[in-house]
Amino acid sequence: MNSAFPYPTSYFQTEAGRMAYTDIGHGPPIVCLHGNPTWAFMYRHLLRDLSNTHRCIAPDYLGFGRSDKPTGASYRPPAQAARIEAFLQHLELEPLTMVVHDWGGPIGLSYALRHPERIARLVITNSWLWPHDKDPWVGSFSRFVGGPIGRVLIRRFNVFAELGLRLGTTRPLSKDVLRAYTSPLDTPERRMPSWEFPRALLAETDWLRSLWTNRSRLRDIDAIIVWGRRDPAFGSTRYLERWTRLLPHARVHETDASHYVAEDLGPRLSDMVLHEER
Repeated sequence: MNSAFPYPTSYFQTEAGRMAYTDIGHGPPIVCLHGNPTWAFMYRHLLRDLSNTHRCIAPDYLGFGRSDKPTGASYRPPAQAARIEAFLQHLELEPLTMVVHDWGGPIGLSYALRHPERIARLVITNSWLWPHDKDPWVGSFSRFVGGPIGRVLIRRFNVFAELGLRLGTTRPLSKDVLRAYTSPLDTPERRMPSWEFPRALLAETDWLRSLWTNRSRLRDIDAIIVWGRRDPAFGSTRYLERWTRLLPHARVHETDASHYVAEDLGPRLSDMVLHEER
């Protein structure tokens, strides 16, 4: 624990190492799944605000945040999704609310697609569930950042965290907040999982297509969408429109946030989640 994230850490043993998570509060469960290159710290406001009335669970994927970062482990999204499924089955949660962001969408919704009866509600923040092989912008980003040049930039200079977090938020991050995000990425080897994810935007096309093919299983789940319009990557209305077609009954909040919605909105996101609870 530290002053920026004063919550206890527990561990779940996976096939490749220990996956860290925070589990606080009592009541209906809420599971918060992060993206790249973040960890449970991004949900610190939700953990603080919702744990009075809910059981709040926020894991760090293997290779991220407080979790182990073993050399040779697979950090591909399908492997992370399998670990999250094993983790959630281990906790034996009653129907849960799942909050997802960025790669947390495919990773978490993989579980929701396989077990829709265990999902009470979805909270979607700037994420996706579909393949990107026909999206020129995402394809170019994946080939560059997930390619050899991006690998060097991430390994040597931690560019995805140092630059991406600044470009993906609407206000300057404090030194303490930026340190909380970058300190788990303090060596070139520890930064490799954050390179694997941009590479996966194209490399995992078949897996993403398999998820999207089964999307109808989510249609009847209660959902809210909290969307950051100022996201330079996924703020386009066409991404939001794709979600609203899939989840036609979802309540939609379009906000002035950028990509890292929970970071930009802070307690405002907590208010939206609580207000929309049925």
